Amino acid sequence: MSATALREEHSPVCTQTGKLPQSELEVGLLTGGQDPHYVFGLAMALIAQGVGLDVIGSDLVDCREMHITPRLRFLNLHGSMQEASVGIKIKRILLSYARLIQYATKDKPKIFHILWNNKFEFFDRTLLLLYYKLLGKKIILTAHNVNAGRRDAKDSLLNRLTLGIQYGLADHIFVHTKKMKQELLERFDVGRAAVTIIPYGINNAVPDTDLTSAEAKQRLGIRDGERTVLFFGAIKQYKGLEFLVAAFQQIATTQGGYRLIIAGERKRGSEEYLSKIQQTIGRDSSREHVIQKIEFIPDDETELYFKAADVAVLPYTEIFQSGILFLAYSFGLPVIATDVGSLGEDIIEGRTGFVCKPCDPDALAAAIRRYFDSDLFRELDERRREIRDYALSRHSWEVVGDLTRNVYSGLLA
Repeated sequence: MSATALREEHSPVCTQTGKLPQSELEVGLLTGGQDPHYVFGLAMALIAQGVGLDVIGSDLVDCREMHITPRLRFLNLHGSMQEASVGIKIKRILLSYARLIQYATKDKPKIFHILWNNKFEFFDRTLLLLYYKLLGKKIILTAHNVNAGRRDAKDSLLNRLTLGIQYGLADHIFVHTKKMKQELLERFDVGRAAVTIIPYGINNAVPDTDLTSAEAKQRLGIRDGERTVLFFGAIKQYKGLEFLVAAFQQIATTQGGYRLIIAGERKRGSEEYLSKIQQTIGRDSSREHVIQKIEFIPDDETELYFKAADVAVLPYTEIFQSGILFLAYSFGLPVIATDVGSLGEDIIEGRTGFVCKPCDPDALAAAIRRYFDSDLFRELDERRREIRDYALSRHSWEVVGDLTRNVYSGLLA
């Protein structure tokens, strides 16, 4: 699909007749101090569209481009996001809220685009958002997860109530899939015209050097010819890692020459979950074929794991969309994913990967075998470029920036 066609498919319903002059578009991009890859991609895309941007970030979001890019002002209102004692953490959070309120009161942007809330979700969704509205700000919200509480099995009446207030106060909402839009319309009674579907921009912040697949395998101690499966990203219960481990053990028991890489940090609250998985790995004869890198993987090491792998697996049990899918595609790596949320919408069976039933180790093992028996694997060196091109055509930041700017213009026109 061409970029032009994709813009038409996702264009928002609005009454604008044209774009506002560049000088009239000033936006505050509120990041919650997190998700540096998405912030970087969106910020650069909006600057390319002529938008004047205040990026409200943290040490985590900070990078060289945030300080040398014309029309971009980086405001580090959150500071460090590192773990600290309870006292220091509370002081840091309260200070960041004070800075944020002062910024909202005094600074110019009429549009506040919220990518992520801050630490006190219920406060952000209600009183803080209401304060922005009283100041006359137009509020745009990117709902990366329509209801993360439901996904994480932590849903509650208060959670749904405050989400409903936030969605009701927002002037416009961005989501990444049709299913997400449908949930907003049906469960939160949001008006259809107030929601725009935008692609999840492909990661353009992680380095991609001339490191080859063979070199990456060698650096990780993987022998030539070993069929390598990758699980990458933060370890949380909804990621379904236990099902991948069970599927891998099935395959490794009956067939030799397989390796599993688990690379990602353990998130708070998932300690017991990961411990049980590691015990399962340790008891099985396949344990020598599992590489565990249980820590935060910095950007400059990310390509090592994606280039060493022959396929990435997303065995999720509950999700709408995942940035890991598009990160894999950016390296030309096929993906096997469970059929949850909208993951299957971005996988072309046999061309960019395979889809299987969730929460089912047998189905996942069968999908992994099917992939390694397929032409996609046999012709992987040639197919990598095709996968990258497919992802870029559907998830380029150029498309995201254009769609986002159109909504900005419509709100101010």
